[in-house]
Amino acid sequence: MKLTPPKVVTFVIAVILAFLGLLGYTNSLAMVEPYSFWLLFAGFVLLAIACLIKGL
Repeated sequence: MKLTPPKVVTFVIAVILAFLGLLGYTNSLAMVEPYSFWLLFAGFVLLAIACLIKGL
């Protein structure tokens, strides 16, 4: 299995999702607090899939 680097747009989306999840976890952003785990999870899964699939 060959890993490829993700596109910049995919990487930025994953970082934004993870950052929003982190803000929700620390109660800095109350509106995303209930979804903080799922935002972090989605960010890391998106990043992992982007490394596995070429062109994503």
